[in-house]
Amino acid sequence: MAAQPRIPLSSLSFLGQGLNRPECVLAHSSGLLLAPDWTGNGGVALVSPEGAVRRILSRDDQPRQRPNGIALEPGGTLLLAHLGADEGGVFRLFPDGSLEPLLTEVNGHPLPPTNFVLRQDDERLWITVSTTARPRSAAYRKDVADGYIVLLQGGKTRIAAEGLGYTNECLVSPDGGTLFVNETFARRTSAFAIGRDGQLGPARTVARYGEGCFPDGLAMDRDGGLWVTSIVSNRIVHVAPDGRQEVMLEDSDPDHLNWVEEAYRSDTMGRPHLDKIKSQRLANVSNLAFGGADLSTAYLGCLLGDRIACFTAPLPGLPPPHWTMDLGPLPDLFSEAAR
Repeated sequence: MAAQPRIPLSSLSFLGQGLNRPECVLAHSSGLLLAPDWTGNGGVALVSPEGAVRRILSRDDQPRQRPNGIALEPGGTLLLAHLGADEGGVFRLFPDGSLEPLLTEVNGHPLPPTNFVLRQDDERLWITVSTTARPRSAAYRKDVADGYIVLLQGGKTRIAAEGLGYTNECLVSPDGGTLFVNETFARRTSAFAIGRDGQLGPARTVARYGEGCFPDGLAMDRDGGLWVTSIVSNRIVHVAPDGRQEVMLEDSDPDHLNWVEEAYRSDTMGRPHLDKIKSQRLANVSNLAFGGADLSTAYLGCLLGDRIACFTAPLPGLPPPHWTMDLGPLPDLFSEAAR
């Protein structure tokens, strides 16, 4: 009999309401949470520590955005990884709702629907493209490996790694020497050594996952352990530095998981297997961000959720690159609404 997850579902609490596809949550030292939002023309939802929600949406005269991953820049601008139906790219969203394209092509070719953007520092952005397949669901297979990672550095762009099995979230180690990335339908977390010029070394496998685990979100705790979120099973797996895995939390239905597993084994997995969920409290967990006063609160992004779930983690997380970043006018959105 499998061990029970360490964190009970009853310990979950929720912030915000009415969110629209909060796939990727960012936590800031101020207590502010940020998540992509597909309301209207698309943009970002801001959630205060009290649960109040404000939105910055792309203006109607701007290109429609379907943000998946997001990143915060100094001064309160935001980077959106655009997961369009047929096109992608990275766009900069300003607090007034104006928009500018940052990256829409690589090597002369338009970026496909884009999954995630990570701002390492002032010089480097890491961007993931899950697949070039159309529709994307054609890549929900163990034998498809057409995902890649783009590096934007010093105004120059290149494909840093390719041949990945549905590239998803990535993170950089605290010393800046390793890039970790989840490959959702290859069911593994991989790592690359980062050279001085941003060149990536050969991929090495950090963790392989079994039935019911489709790794999506990725965070690191203070001891160097990885916290990996799995869509479909609403599972959170802790991967220790020595590779040992422990299921920390799960909210799934066995019959539903069996249905998805059969489709995965037979290469017939499609959108319904992601868009339908059977669970008690969570709605397709896709992301985890450590936050709170001591970085011991884990906030969860959920593909099908309309709130942000959270729980107290047994280990605090590492502060993300944007942890103490200047938010510019973003906090004023809450004070203006109160007047």
